[in-house]
Amino acid sequence: MARTKIAVIGGGQIGGNLALYAAQRELGDVVIYDVPAKEGTVAGKALDIAEQLPVDGCDAALRGTSRIEDIAGAAVVIVTAGVARTPGMTREDLLAINLKIIASVAEGVAAHAPGAFCIIVTNPLDAMVHAFQKLTGFPHARVCGMAGVLDTARFRAFIAMELGVSVRDVSALVLGGHGPTMVPISRLASVGGVPVAELIPADRLRAIEERTREAGTEIVKLYGSGSAYYSPAMSAIAMAESCIRDQKRVLPAAAYCRGEYGIDGLYAGVPAVIGAGGVERILQFALAAEEEAALAATVRAVRQSVREVEQRGLGA
Repeated sequence: MARTKIAVIGGGQIGGNLALYAAQRELGDVVIYDVPAKEGTVAGKALDIAEQLPVDGCDAALRGTSRIEDIAGAAVVIVTAGVARTPGMTREDLLAINLKIIASVAEGVAAHAPGAFCIIVTNPLDAMVHAFQKLTGFPHARVCGMAGVLDTARFRAFIAMELGVSVRDVSALVLGGHGPTMVPISRLASVGGVPVAELIPADRLRAIEERTREAGTEIVKLYGSGSAYYSPAMSAIAMAESCIRDQKRVLPAAAYCRGEYGIDGLYAGVPAVIGAGGVERILQFALAAEEEAALAATVRAVRQSVREVEQRGLGA
């Protein structure tokens, strides 16, 4: 039986790690696509990873290409193509450049992988997911954004660091847009079933929430050039694996809402069940008044990003 095919669009730092993680988890064969000027780079990454797999004891075929038609038949497409943030650059600063890139990518994916489940990683995330779906015309269930998995992972990591416990025992959830208006739901966070609010003083917990909101910027400043790549790549792989293996994991993702949490006709970060059908449903729970107000604020920010997309004539 043929192995699942995974297409990674964009062969930069995130793309390279996506290919590595997918191969190590034996999710399928991987094609890394990038523009002709980077064909040698992606071919080199594919070969480098392929030469590592005998040591790992993993089976996967990898290929780097500048021919978009080589993604034909991909079951999952992960889009990372675009420029990365630099210090001082906001996510919205990326909009004009990355919209043009997403438009080109959407055309290629629609033509050559029309049945794929598509995970968008390119920033500004919420605007890029909207544009990609509109430009491809794919069902909303087959297009989502990688945001909440990463934001939640960061929140869990910071809680574990604060308490000196295993991250495996930290449960948490972050809702909303991928940016400074995201909403960490500390009320539901727990460590081994114990509420975090019982373990961390309120002022420290607020500081952890704020660090979570600014986590991407923190890494950009530390790197000095470029942005996070290990954690975004693994976050997208968790989503891809849940689809490929029909795990039906509940993962916070930028999913299309039809009234959930009072959000209608918009992609927003919510807990989504991801399986073979893509985003199969969204789980809902009652928000506290403060959480509801915070989520409304992040939805306003997402709507503004979407308006900017539509004003530029893309995704309208």
